[in-house]
Amino acid sequence: MNAKRVLIACDTPRTILEFRGKLIEAMSLNNKVYVFTPVIAQEFIRKKLESFGVTIIETSLNGSNVSVFSDLKYILKLFKVIHSLKPDVFFPYTLKPVIYGSLVANFCRVKLVAPMLSGLGYNFADSQSKNTIVKKITRALLRKSLDKRNKIHLILQNKDDYKTLLNQRIIDENSKAFVVNGSGVDLSHYDYSVPDSHNISFVMIARLINAKGINEYYKAAKAIRSQFPQIRFKLVGSYDNNIDSIDKSLFEEIKTSGVLDYIGQVNDIRPHIKRTSVVVLPSYYGEGVPRCILEALAMGRAVITSDSVGCRETVNIKAGATNGFLVPVKDIPSLVAKMEYFILNPNDIVKFGINGRKYAEEKFDVQLVNKQMLKIMELI
Repeated sequence: MNAKRVLIACDTPRTILEFRGKLIEAMSLNNKVYVFTPVIAQEFIRKKLESFGVTIIETSLNGSNVSVFSDLKYILKLFKVIHSLKPDVFFPYTLKPVIYGSLVANFCRVKLVAPMLSGLGYNFADSQSKNTIVKKITRALLRKSLDKRNKIHLILQNKDDYKTLLNQRIIDENSKAFVVNGSGVDLSHYDYSVPDSHNISFVMIARLINAKGINEYYKAAKAIRSQFPQIRFKLVGSYDNNIDSIDKSLFEEIKTSGVLDYIGQVNDIRPHIKRTSVVVLPSYYGEGVPRCILEALAMGRAVITSDSVGCRETVNIKAGATNGFLVPVKDIPSLVAKMEYFILNPNDIVKFGINGRKYAEEKFDVQLVNKQMLKIMELI
């Protein structure tokens, strides 16, 4: 077999194993893989990548911040890396690596560039924003980086994002764009367990940013606990420097009010999903397909999420196969009503969870998703 040189670029090392570990392992079987990443602080990530035979190249990019100087440094270093390695396939994911990386890779005449947009985030949201100029610049750069005259195989995670990019004229109908079912989920790692339908609890797993629906979850939890004080609510996720982080006052209230049990960031989410009855994500962020919901489905948990881009992909609406509920964006009363439904109909917690596991097996198995990804990148 002819081994290819594959260069991967991301904006945070946290996602390398969590979202792409199985894909990188599959890539590495017959190819030489390089990862261009911000500095890896967690040693287990470094050791796992090295066990695959991956070469790590580190940079100082901060994917969440807007800094012209930092971005220029990133572009220059990436140019040097691509020029030196001369990869056959370049696979950037998340917005900055996709935009800057695709531009540099096209300039360096990389044979195949396969950028993946795992959600469009804030830059394509309809809401009014004081960052309108940044949005316009981002869209213009993205349009240029995805120019169909280059050998671009664009990978998206839901049909809504494809339609948005078409409508915004970022791509056109002649562009080579492929929709896959999210990042997939490892069904052997996130194994099924029977949820507790007697001591009912809810968990939300997300970074503490406004668009994930943190405030909506907190207010819904307060409303539920005023009627059902025995119901427990957990919140798992980091509070860090982000342009959309929740206010510090709200963060302090969440930690001290006793309404939510705030866990913080964890390395292994499985014990927290296993100990909960229903997983909630009232996001309006502009997801690809939210990973935490896929993990919940795999482990047999009913879900409540928003009827919004990416999130709606995770709920099966077929009669007899329902695995959860979709609620309108920012609609706290609807969120409360669906939580109440599970409290009053506990048997459906188990039934919906079984349906969710089946849905994950049919649609989101990481082996199926990765096979499609490798075909798109012409690695099989």
